[in-house]
Amino acid sequence: MAPSAIHKVEQVSSLRDRIGESLSAAIISGELAPGTLVSVPSLAVQFAVSATPVREAMLDLEQRGFVTSVRNKGFRVTEVSEGDLREIIELRQLLEAPVMRSLAADFPLDTMPHWRSLAAEISTHAEQANLSGFIERDRDFHLGLLALHGNERLVSAVRELRLQTRMVNLAKMTQSHELPESAKEHHLMLDLLESGDGAALEELTIDHLEHIIGWWAVAGDA
Repeated sequence: MAPSAIHKVEQVSSLRDRIGESLSAAIISGELAPGTLVSVPSLAVQFAVSATPVREAMLDLEQRGFVTSVRNKGFRVTEVSEGDLREIIELRQLLEAPVMRSLAADFPLDTMPHWRSLAAEISTHAEQANLSGFIERDRDFHLGLLALHGNERLVSAVRELRLQTRMVNLAKMTQSHELPESAKEHHLMLDLLESGDGAALEELTIDHLEHIIGWWAVAGDA
């Protein structure tokens, strides 16, 4: 069984943000499936915190469309349709692929060890069927590379689009070869950055994001 995204968190800068990240990861991965009703008190027990930061995190997620409030009961996880997902992925392809192409022309090669380490972590999480860890490191990888472009609004926009993505029952995919294959593509991206092949990197980025729709369709039929 893949490790749960919902667990005790350390009290650092913002409990609300950390809890929100954990809950969004659980929703994205399908650990909290569409239609699931969750209560603030029960989540507070799981996170080992008071109810206040959990309620604040849930209200933030409600604003983003992740959940809807149910009076006197809690919050229900909303559903993203295949059409919604296709729109999200199309936007990400339009935003990310050209940036990756331009990044290949002026990539800081001295930072490559950092990115290789992240890609290795992604592969490890994929092999261990740790979907939560996979999603977190995948986020760090892609948003980190985009940040090198120097456009913070672009990074914020892609971050929000990632948050809107839901992988219905994707946890079932951890038992297949799909997750490790996707992990390998991060290493291929770095190879292309290293060689400066922007055209190939742009194409690979488009294909890499397209896999998300394939996962959604397979997981939804499971």
